Amino acid sequence: MSDKPMPAPKSAVHDPRLKIVFVGHVDHGKSTLIGRILRDTNSLPEGKLEQVERACAAEGMEFEFAFLLDALLEEQEQNITIDTTQIPFRTPGRDYVIIDAPGHKEFLKNMITGAANADAAVLVIAANEGVLEQTRRHAYLLSLFGIQQFCVVVNKMDLVGFSQDRFREIEGEYRKFLKTLRLEPRLFIPVSARLGENILNRSEKMAWHTGPTIIRALDQFTPPAPSTRLPLRFCVQDVYKFDERRIIAGRVETGTLKIGDELVFSPANKTSIVNSIERWKANDNGPAIAGDSIGITLREQIFVERGYVGSHQKDAPIETNRFHADLFWIAPQPARLTHLYSARLATQEARCQIASIEEVMDSASLESRSGGAQQLARNEVGRVIIHTRAPLVVDNHDRVPNLGRFVLVDDGLIVAGGIVSTVSGPISSSTYITSRYSGFLVLVLAQSGRWTRAPCFSSASQREPENFSLNNL
Repeated sequence: MSDKPMPAPKSAVHDPRLKIVFVGHVDHGKSTLIGRILRDTNSLPEGKLEQVERACAAEGMEFEFAFLLDALLEEQEQNITIDTTQIPFRTPGRDYVIIDAPGHKEFLKNMITGAANADAAVLVIAANEGVLEQTRRHAYLLSLFGIQQFCVVVNKMDLVGFSQDRFREIEGEYRKFLKTLRLEPRLFIPVSARLGENILNRSEKMAWHTGPTIIRALDQFTPPAPSTRLPLRFCVQDVYKFDERRIIAGRVETGTLKIGDELVFSPANKTSIVNSIERWKANDNGPAIAGDSIGITLREQIFVERGYVGSHQKDAPIETNRFHADLFWIAPQPARLTHLYSARLATQEARCQIASIEEVMDSASLESRSGGAQQLARNEVGRVIIHTRAPLVVDNHDRVPNLGRFVLVDDGLIVAGGIVSTVSGPISSSTYITSRYSGFLVLVLAQSGRWTRAPCFSSASQREPENFSLNNL
């Protein structure tokens, strides 16, 4: 087997960058695996490898590929990854972003943070330790996130003598567990990240493995569909007055917005036509697309404020103040019925209460209990009813994920992330949301720990007829 890195590709194809989260139990080798991938694909910054090698030599330490990802001094002292790292790399076929998500239970919130943006996942298991509690919990989180594209890497095969029997044992046990979550991995790959076996080139020491290497497996993943194909959702951040103009500033979360479009702003349901699109230090008056932060002016002045959502009339979102939701609770203190929380969804914020907890599931054992629960403990998933004091503008999050997600905040700290599974309050649209889902919303935290926004993933909802009743659920 050749241990030489591949030559740096001159250019990658123009596919969207594929964001891949690496998850696994602490010390199962995620950071070593990522470091090896970066080295073997020649994706490290110039001089980075030599810099780390010199630093290890100066400290009298043996070089490890995991040191390439050490972003914080505490990580080396504790020998665990403590923050979520995003690093780009490329193969001749595609550009990628690697998300290294912590595996230690103490840092589960950061693991959720990392997985929030992922299009695909690599789940890492150490061959010498096998499937552990956190390994099962991470799989459950992937199922809640709606991440269907993933592979399982059985790392540290050198510690078990590259045993095919041990690999098959782990594969059989984990496949059985994944089936209970209705998850189907693309494949299982035996590797030794430390030695570079089955990373870029096939391993001669594991010739019994006939499937692809990790790099080839990643290139088989499918890039996500662009958000421009979704209905327009323009989330208002603020309104400014310059000269005689009122500029409505916000972000196009999904869809496309252009001059002359008639927009309806929810929850006020007032309409007006886009007169201009304002960009910072730019004269471009072309369409704004998903991901653009812009300002707009309207032909007819209407009342609009932060939290409003602009859309096209035919694809308007839903307004409600009562809905079923599925929450992943991450706070040390349990969720309490009738306690007043803040629900944050895009730029909206409303005070709310958990009116009832209908079902609770442990995210590691998958044991569930129904009826009469009074609280939701850390790392538990609950199906709840939430009642807000003011209307929220939401979406079927299978249709428009960006408005099908929210976080709960208590005293300035995020305590849970969730998805709307059923709207049960007043609705201003003819669109209804069913309770069937396969996705889950998670949160994104800023480095400071303050809330920013919360991407999520797909579910299996659908449009219902106008005689839809919650009694049918």
